[in-house]
Amino acid sequence: MVGTVTRLLEDVADRLPLRGLVAVDGVDGAGKTTFCDALAEVLRARGRAVVRASVDDFHHPRAHRWQRGRTSPEGFFLDSFDYERFAELLLVPFAAGRPFRRASHDLVTDAYVDAPAEVAPPSALLLVDGIFLHRDEVVDHWDFSVFLDVDFAVSVARMAVRDGSPSDPDDPRNRRYVEGQRLYFAKCDPARRADLVLDHN
Repeated sequence: MVGTVTRLLEDVADRLPLRGLVAVDGVDGAGKTTFCDALAEVLRARGRAVVRASVDDFHHPRAHRWQRGRTSPEGFFLDSFDYERFAELLLVPFAAGRPFRRASHDLVTDAYVDAPAEVAPPSALLLVDGIFLHRDEVVDHWDFSVFLDVDFAVSVARMAVRDGSPSDPDDPRNRRYVEGQRLYFAKCDPARRADLVLDHN
């Protein structure tokens, strides 16, 4: 299994552009962060400069996220992330070689943060993980994108282990997240928009 995973990561690394912005998308529990961290290690071992970031650091404040109700799938899909700040602080300046910031909001404290400005080497790759990364607001920023295709039965079970949430995708407590992702699939069809789709079950 380890050899198979290594070969997969090496294959993905071979496909990436020399520099630019790369997205790794997938449902909650798809394994995006673990995949990106491992891919970054492979790239760095090749001497590539890699900057890691996550859309999770660009949430809207709680009051905005929950304005349609704490269990609303529409609220999860429409109100979770501040794409304007995501682009303004990270994606656009990184692509232009200007100072960028990797966060605008702390999910634990529910407060905006003033992240330090950073400058990447001209040859650097920005590797971003997160849900909804093929939405209309951000899809055109990516030079390459990956969609990790995972069944809800698998992803929700992984979230249950990680977060202590119910393991059944049909449990009412999972409705916000599962149905919110289905809204995303219906509107954006991320598997079609991605440059590469990987079965990550």
